[in-house]
Amino acid sequence: MARYSGAVCRFCRRENQKLFLKGDRCFTEKCAFERRAYPPGQHGQGRIKFSEYGLQLREKQKVRRMYGLLEKQFRNLFAKADRLRGITGENFLTMLERRFDNIIYRAGFANSRSEARQLVRHGHFLVNGKKVNIPSLLISKGDEIAIREKSHNLTQIKAAIEGAKRKEIPQWLEMSPADFKIKVRDLPARDDITAPIEERLIVELYSK
Repeated sequence: MARYSGAVCRFCRRENQKLFLKGDRCFTEKCAFERRAYPPGQHGQGRIKFSEYGLQLREKQKVRRMYGLLEKQFRNLFAKADRLRGITGENFLTMLERRFDNIIYRAGFANSRSEARQLVRHGHFLVNGKKVNIPSLLISKGDEIAIREKSHNLTQIKAAIEGAKRKEIPQWLEMSPADFKIKVRDLPARDDITAPIEERLIVELYSK
């Protein structure tokens, strides 16, 4: 499976926003964005003026990198959202939030989405009692996610749960750290997505 394996801190600098791609490191002084809050490259500190297309492209790249998707995955998910009833942009963000790896991250069972993808691929989680290793699976209302009993003492998971105490768990998720379980109480609404995202720009870009 294709995946990006290069440096990710440069993405935050390029999008001029913390994307929290490195977990706990993003909350420390070692964060690259804190140290150099300007785009990477020779002309990174110069004045940058974006066209309308440039603004749309940057928004798309920001959201794609935030959720850790490749271009083809991102475009295919948008196409599915476009076929649904309702507002395309909101449908799209809801589908991104419903991804299995994102829910693991949101619930505090992983320090970053990339770590959540790795844990899911290695089969550490159950969905409604069955082992699932597909990070892109769209979780539904009422689903119950649990950590496999053999994985309860995994160092990565224990550290993430401990660090999750300082994070805000979304209201549409019901977290039971003692039981190593997550219950999806409801589907995420647009108001539940607090990240600064202008989905309108992404819809305009893909509508060209």
